[in-house]
This record gives sequence, structure tokens and C-alpha cells, in this order.
Amino acid sequence: MSSPYTRPGFYDEALAKGRHRDIVGGRWDETGRAQMAALLDHGLRPDHVLLDIGAGALRLGCKAVPYLEPGHYWATDASRALMLAGYAAELEARDRLDPMQLVEDADFGFDGVTDTITHAIAFGVFPHLESDAIAHCFNGLRRFAQLECLLLTVFLAPEGATIHRQNDGVVTHANRAPYHLSEAELYTMADAAGWRLIRDDRMLPRGQVMFRAEPLRASSSSPR
Repeated sequence: MSSPYTRPGFYDEALAKGRHRDIVGGRWDETGRAQMAALLDHGLRPDHVLLDIGAGALRLGCKAVPYLEPGHYWATDASRALMLAGYAAELEARDRLDPMQLVEDADFGFDGVTDTITHAIAFGVFPHLESDAIAHCFNGLRRFAQLECLLLTVFLAPEGATIHRQNDGVVTHANRAPYHLSEAELYTMADAAGWRLIRDDRMLPRGQVMFRAEPLRASSSSPR
């Protein structure tokens, strides 16, 4: 079984039924709070410029837009229609966000996103995608010269595991959604793309694990 997000017509059918929240999973408020808390703990300030990768129906955006200075929230997702549904139905501070800053992007190219991004988050994105999506994201983000960090979440499993039951009961897989990978694989991928990873051991919904990724500058030789 592949990810439902890749099925033709998935977004259109769900949006037609008014299910923009369901598309991004349950625990709407809980997960949005967890995302915002993580960003604040990792130094996000109102004057920073945030990129919400895989933003969905703006579950995080509803909390980040009022906190950030106007125009300092940007979002990408495979479906712009889903982001616009969240913009219309969920976002109260619409005067602080130009909808043109909601950019459709399915391959982590980040075309059309401002060059001034300082912080990025990909929360609950990679479990739906094959592992090479993480490498594409790492490589795509290198164009942002002012980027300080990326927060990302993944499901981890022991090396070589094809099926693994997470602490929260979710069963993850090496070759189909929801996907997992080993911690060593993630570090290898980050190293190859020029990123330094730091594990964040906070408890997250469904047993995901968060990492802070920092781009290694040309003069940096910092260890993991």
C-alpha cells in the first residue's frame, strides 16, 4: 500500500467533503501546539522567517502566523488547494499572510519561496514519503543562505527492520507508508547533503522522533 497522498484525486475528494483537517491526520490542536512549542524551544522569534514544509491545512500556520511578524510565514505542500482551504477556514489572522506565500511544491524545489527563510520545519511529512524525499529536502534547502535550522520528524526503526511497532502503537515499514528508517541512515543522508543533526528527545505524537538539522557552512567542520 502506497501513501494515500499519492493517489490521483485524493485531495479533490477530501476537500469536496470539507475534510481539510482529516487530510493531515488527527490531533489537530495537539499537534499544532507541539510544532509551535518545538520551534520556540529552538529559538524562533517573531522577526524570523519560517518555512512550513508540508503545511497541509495550516495546522501550524494558525499558531505561527499570529506570532510572527506579518509576511514572515511561508508554506509549501503538494496541494495548494489544501493550504488555501486551511487559509479560508482555519486562519483568523488572514491579514498577516498573503496567500501567494502558500506555494505548491511536491518535490522540495522550493521555487517561489523567499530567499530570506531563517527557520524551517517538516513535521509529519517524511513518514508518508520514501526515504529519498529527505535527501531531496536537504538539498533543496541549501539555497537558503540565511537558514539557521530545520526541524524534521521521522519514524525510526532498528537497522534492517522491514516492519516495526513504534512506542505509540503505529506499525511502520521500510518499503511502504508509514515509512521508517534507521538513525544511522538518517545521519548518513544528512552528512552527504552537508547537514549536522542533533536529536531532540521530546515526546511526539505517534512516536515520531524530532531532529534539528543545521547546514554546515563551507568553513565548518563541526562533528555530529
